[in-house]
Amino acid sequence: MDIQGILKFLPHRFPFLLVDRVKELEPGKHIVAMKNVSINEPYFCGHFPHYPVMPGVLIVEALAQAAGILSFKTMGDAPDEKSLYFFVGIDKARFKAPVVPGDQLELRVEIVRQMRGIWKYNGTALVGGEVVCEAELMCAKRDIPANDSQ
Repeated sequence: MDIQGILKFLPHRFPFLLVDRVKELEPGKHIVAMKNVSINEPYFCGHFPHYPVMPGVLIVEALAQAAGILSFKTMGDAPDEKSLYFFVGIDKARFKAPVVPGDQLELRVEIVRQMRGIWKYNGTALVGGEVVCEAELMCAKRDIPANDSQ
């Protein structure tokens, strides 16, 4: 799936869209997606100017965005203006190595279970085949309250 396909399954946009390509996707099972890490990312000017490192929370967010694509494809659904797919939990997050400009982050997410609208996943981020982050993630689709002021 290229970026045009990704934009149909994620509501995120620059500078917060953290998935560039989907290499493999089996609905109901798993996804393998990619994030090309560029020195042009807005967070690098402050994290850290002398040695730019991708923040760990953004690596986990990239995994959650890949999980969102997997879930929408599994449900045969897509984002809309009436609901959002929220990141609702992180467990056992571990960071094994820094991610720096020039790296290609491989995002591997598998569905563990789905119960009462809450999805649980195992996520692993790799660079060059080496694990840089692992986490258990939970996400849920929720309706957005209507804005009565318009």
